Amino acid sequence: MARITYNKLIRDKIPDIIIADNATPKISVLSDEQFALALKQKIVEEAMELLEAKSNDDMINEISDLLEIVDAIVAHHHIDTNALMEKKRSKREKRGGFEERLFLEYTDDEK
Repeated sequence: MARITYNKLIRDKIPDIIIADNATPKISVLSDEQFALALKQKIVEEAMELLEAKSNDDMINEISDLLEIVDAIVAHHHIDTNALMEKKRSKREKRGGFEERLFLEYTDDEK
């Protein structure tokens, strides 16, 4: 019997999938504080997987994971989605989007 250690947040149906694959998962339920931290760790994990994505299908898969985690963060912290979308709109208006593909190499500080 081989044990594989994961120590990470998983989707709700993963234990059933593991059991159907004839393995035995060790699952625990996180406290609110642990869950909030695990969501932040998970979004970094998925962002790193997006960085490694090679094909459009891979990118779609990873972006869908990121969106699911964003939804979970919004729900867990009781964030008003209207306020979130307004903040997004406001930031885009004030700071722009990414259409121009600008890359900041450096600045010269005049101080």
